[in-house]
This record gives sequence, structure tokens and C-alpha cells, in this order.
Amino acid sequence: MRALVIEDEAHLRKTIVATLREEGFAADHCEDGEEGLYKALNWDYDVILLDVMLPKMSGWQVLEAIRAEKETPILMLTARDGIQDRVRGLNQGADDYLPKPFDLLEMVARARAIARRSFGRGNPVLTLNNIEVNTASRTITKDGELIELTAREYAIVELFALKKDEVVTREYLYEHLFDENEDSLSNMLDVYIYKLRQKFGKNFITTLRGQGYVVRSNTSA
Repeated sequence: MRALVIEDEAHLRKTIVATLREEGFAADHCEDGEEGLYKALNWDYDVILLDVMLPKMSGWQVLEAIRAEKETPILMLTARDGIQDRVRGLNQGADDYLPKPFDLLEMVARARAIARRSFGRGNPVLTLNNIEVNTASRTITKDGELIELTAREYAIVELFALKKDEVVTREYLYEHLFDENEDSLSNMLDVYIYKLRQKFGKNFITTLRGQGYVVRSNTSA
């Protein structure tokens, strides 16, 4: 999944981005509200982590502008922990609220949960016939046996599980799995698809020529 971090405090921003990437997210970032709004409206993110106190545009203004056009899941990050601020954020369309200082693993869990719910998948365990994807522990088992995957391989399988039985285009995969600093024109995706077929079976991912890929909920991997 791909996240956008809008946070003006440099050290915290770098820490959040590094943590998200370690946890398998592709993560873009910016330090002010105007750039954050531009990115939020021009790219499709799975979750946005939005600070309230920002230069150029406040987090409230960014939230309002995003909600006028998109339903991207938004986790508000702020030093303000009063009830009124929490109510304001939720009433304006934020999906969750995390006051500073916060635990980084809790931040990741909350971001992952609201992103998952946006796909209509409330349960942290996703199933594809004999395959189980545990989005909480970020582990995947086949017939009860743990499958060893790289962080990017896991992210691809997780995304297919969230979009099971749907055709997923190459463009969608690149947009949601790679951040703005990665080369989306390379053949990386083909390499990952090949490796996943080796690990799960050649029928795990079906290629639909000219359309993209699909993983069926009743796939026999």
C-alpha cells in the first residue's frame, strides 16, 4: 500500500516515512499543506497521515479540500489531544486521530486498519482458498505453512488479496506499491510476478492480456 505523510517537523517526518517503509508501505512525503494537498489530489494513496499544524495550509484546510474531492483514508497526527479537536477532525471526515507523542507501531497499525477498511476488508485476515494473508502480522501461509517473502512480495500479495476477484492493472500496481522515487517504467513488476508464481503456483496470478492481473478467491495455488 502507498502512504502520503504530510508533516512539517523534519525529524518526525523522516522517522514516520522510514517506519512505514520498514513495514512494507511505499511512502511519499512533504512538509507543508499546499504540497500535501497537491499530491493528495493528483495521486491515489491508500492512506494519508496528516499533521494539523502545517505551514501554508493547516491540516484542517487540507482535510476539507481533500474530502471535497476524494475519500482517501486519513489519519490525523497532532500534538493537540483535546476532545474538541478530535471531534472536529472526525466531523470533517478524518478516519482516525492519533495525538502526539505516539507509538510508531500503533501508528502503523492504525494506518493499515483504515486503509484496509477502505477496501471493504475489515478482517485483518484475508483468504484466497488455501492461502491466508494476515495483515496484522504481515505473514502469509499456504496450507498452514508459512511462506517466506520479501517486503515487496508481501505487499503485492496483500494488495491482490484486498482486490481479489478484481482485475488489477499494471498502472494500479505501480501507483500503489512504488513511491515517487522509484522507477515505475522498469520491469520490476514482471520479476515480482514471476517470483510469486514460483512460490505460490503458476495459477496463483492470472494475466489478462491487455487488461492486467487477477487473483481469484478460489484460486488453487
